[in-house]
Order: sequence, then C-alpha cells, then structure tokens
Amino acid sequence: MAAPLHHVDIPFEKATFGMGCYWGTDSLFGATLGVLRTRVGYSGGTTGVPKGKDIGDNVEVIEIHYDPTKITYSQLLEMFWENHEYRASARLKREYMTMIQYHSEDQRELAEASKAAQQAKEPEEVVATEIVPASPLYPAADHNQKYRLQGHVDLAKGLGLTSELLQSSHVAARLNGYLVGAGGLEQFEAEADQLGLSDAQKQYVRNYLIENDGAGIAC
Repeated sequence: MAAPLHHVDIPFEKATFGMGCYWGTDSLFGATLGVLRTRVGYSGGTTGVPKGKDIGDNVEVIEIHYDPTKITYSQLLEMFWENHEYRASARLKREYMTMIQYHSEDQRELAEASKAAQQAKEPEEVVATEIVPASPLYPAADHNQKYRLQGHVDLAKGLGLTSELLQSSHVAARLNGYLVGAGGLEQFEAEADQLGLSDAQKQYVRNYLIENDGAGIAC
C-alpha cells in the first residue's frame, strides 16, 4: 500500500542546482523541511535529450519543489554553497559542474548576490558557478532517482514506488535523506506519523538514521 503523502498538493516554487554528482544532493534536499519533492536529471546543455549514457554537454542537476512559506530560496542557496565544490580550482568535468538555473528574475538577483558574497569570502579563489536561465530538465533513469532509498529494496517495494513516484513522491524524498542520516532524528520523529509508514518501517528508518547521523552526504 502506497503511503498517503506520496503527493503533497500545495503551491510550490522550483529551484534547480548543479552540484556535482546528484545522488548526495538528492538526499540532502529531500530531507530538508519545506522541500516537497525532488528529482534528478540533466539540463543546461545544447545537445538536447540524453541518449543512454551519452548526456552530451548537459549537467547533472537536481530540481527541487519547495514550499516558499516554509523555506526561502535564499536558504536553499545557502545549502547550495555549503554542500558542494564551486571553485574553479576543482577542475570538474562539465557533467559535474557547479550551476544555478533560475526560474524567475527574483531568483536570478538572489543567485547573483549570493555568488558575489561567496566570492568576497574567498578572494583568492575563483567561484566558477554559472548562473543561467532554467532550461528543460531531462530526468535521469529510474535507478538514479532516490538512489539511496532504492538500495533498501524491501522498504522501497513496500512503499509501492513506481517510475512516476520516484520523481514525485514526498515520502520517497524524505526517506531518501533520512536513511543516510540527513534531517536528524528529532525531525523524523516529529513527522514520522504523517508519512504513512508502518511501525516496522518507522523503526527500520529510525535505525539507519541513528547509525548514519553525522556521517555527511556523499555521492
């Protein structure tokens, strides 16, 4: 039986970030209060739709749907800067480059101001982040969506996750973070009853959250 809060039908805004490998950021943002759902894919290129492993000149990105009454775009930008390599000295290949895609003029202004502030903090470095208009997102294959959650095969199966739900489920986004220690035990306990989990599923997630708490987000 699918959990009742797979879908959260409230007004939302989008944020799109390129932060290197998208598995870790999917967990990070998925467990963040105010974030409703996430999906990962490829965007920002000129070569069109990726074909299998050939993504052309597209960039790995995460698309975040968030409730602006619970978390602000500026707060999401803070997480962006704190949780990936944005310096030119990193010499990352284009697929993993640092990028902010803005969905409105307000987002563009906030993104540019945040980049300038970050550059001022590190005058000896070059902040390489590109700030560009949002472009079409080509979703990654199913096995890349909610990657950490899907590693828990029985739990994922019990949630009734379909191809569509891997990209749209609120519950999947949350658990994909909690299972690697993101979000914290206090937050999980506060909302566990709202996620539609059985007692056994709650305890399963709780055990992994405690085990992985503080381990950090890695790809």
